[in-house]
Amino acid sequence: MKRALVSASLLVLGSSLYAQTPPKTATADSVQVFWEKFRTAVVNGDKGTVVSLSGYPISMPYGIKDIRTKAQLLKNYRTIFFYEGNAAKCFPKAKPIVDPQNSKEFIIACSITGGIDEPLQYTFTRGRNGWRFTGFDNVNE
Repeated sequence: MKRALVSASLLVLGSSLYAQTPPKTATADSVQVFWEKFRTAVVNGDKGTVVSLSGYPISMPYGIKDIRTKAQLLKNYRTIFFYEGNAAKCFPKAKPIVDPQNSKEFIIACSITGGIDEPLQYTFTRGRNGWRFTGFDNVNE
């Protein structure tokens, strides 16, 4: 009888705590975990981790061929992350933008070096292997 009362009390206490602090959605948690890992890799220049967290093909801005292999990503790494903007400076402050209509995708927006708007967009997509970097674009071009 005592054990049943203690169990019931813990269940009520646990339920009230749960109601006060609802958990984040699995999608929000997975976005944040992935973003922390990807951001840290770019900021630290860890190209191997960036490559492993990327999905192919990676779409590129108009007039530039999509990246289809890890070797192509490594060859174009500087162009994607440092040519027009500086991802290592932008990423630490950037927050994932998730479209409520498409929870399988989020973007990170960055400015062109010296600019005030954020036309550089890094796209991330969730697939069967989790979140992956899948696109880069300059929406002003």
